[in-house]
Amino acid sequence: MNQVKNYASIKASHFTESVIREMSRVAAAHGAINLAQGFPDFPAPDAIKEAASQAIFQDHNQYAITWGTKDLRESIAWRLNQDYAVDIEPEQQITVCCGSTEGMVATLLATVNPGDEVIVFEPFYENYGADVILCGATPKYVTLHTPDFHLDLDELTAAFSDRTRAIIINTPHNPTGKVFSRKELQVIADLCIKYDVLAITDEIYEYIIYDGAQHIPLWKIPGMADRTIMINSISKTYSVTGWRIGYVVASAQISQSIRKVHDFLTVGAAAPLQVAAAAAMRFKPEYYKNLASFYAKRRDLLLNALTSAGFTCVKPAGAYYIMTDIRPFGWDDDVEFAEYLTKKIGVAPVPGSSFYRSTSADAHLFIRFCFCKKIETLQAAVERLKKLNSLKK
Repeated sequence: MNQVKNYASIKASHFTESVIREMSRVAAAHGAINLAQGFPDFPAPDAIKEAASQAIFQDHNQYAITWGTKDLRESIAWRLNQDYAVDIEPEQQITVCCGSTEGMVATLLATVNPGDEVIVFEPFYENYGADVILCGATPKYVTLHTPDFHLDLDELTAAFSDRTRAIIINTPHNPTGKVFSRKELQVIADLCIKYDVLAITDEIYEYIIYDGAQHIPLWKIPGMADRTIMINSISKTYSVTGWRIGYVVASAQISQSIRKVHDFLTVGAAAPLQVAAAAAMRFKPEYYKNLASFYAKRRDLLLNALTSAGFTCVKPAGAYYIMTDIRPFGWDDDVEFAEYLTKKIGVAPVPGSSFYRSTSADAHLFIRFCFCKKIETLQAAVERLKKLNSLKK
């Protein structure tokens, strides 16, 4: 029999399928509580669901403008003005995409050339490295150091060179919950200006912050407005991760390039859901304040339970994830331990190595839990995690 030729591209051979989404499948197969993938198990706000239903019955069911409905782009610009006192031109600076995931890859394809370097902080959301590789560029990793995932500014400075095209900043940060400080962002801004580098900011968790932490948009720092590309989505803020409505905000010049790539990637996002997203953008300030309090309660519940079970945890200042060190249990393989927790304990996390290069010293020392769940779901997970007490060293 003739051997079948390997038709996979060289690019595709440099990354794996999503480990996060694989853990959701493993959790379902073993009846485990899914604290792996970051999607809520509670209903989205009634107002946004009602707006979507009305849009469908009002026949907003055909192609919208490729880069987003006028109403949604204007609502995004209005929201940004309310929150950050900035004037964004919705006709030229906002591109609506099929989720922030498409927004990121469209942005990179539109701005990065083969052979360029893109700085990525490690641990990283798993899509970033793959997206850079798909562009033919090279990821340049800068480590966020344990135990608190701090940034070494000297190491960051050393990562910049004449080959650097862009840097990706996710704040609040997935998977660590780190919120980048003004000092850190100022150093990033200074380096971007010095080396003429683009900053691509993933700000999807902007409203989910705790303990007085402040989300500071990099594009608000002097000199960064025209060289920062902001990526966001309605997924986390309005608990509709399955809708896939994201958006990219950039200068008019950069937006032209992003819109061309977006058009040929997906044509456009779902029209009736854009109508609903525009309505959600106009929610009153109390909604966003309540969102942070809502998640703070869940963070504290799971954080206390994980600590009691024997984990060494990093308290997140933002987002809805907790990174935990597995060494107190005598394990040194995060994949094996995550599978043990899923199959034997009945709680599914994500192996930390999915957020690291395989060569990183910290790659196999952590697992990540998410807490964007009902209180009842988290309480059930807490009861199952009590079985770990017998494993503690």
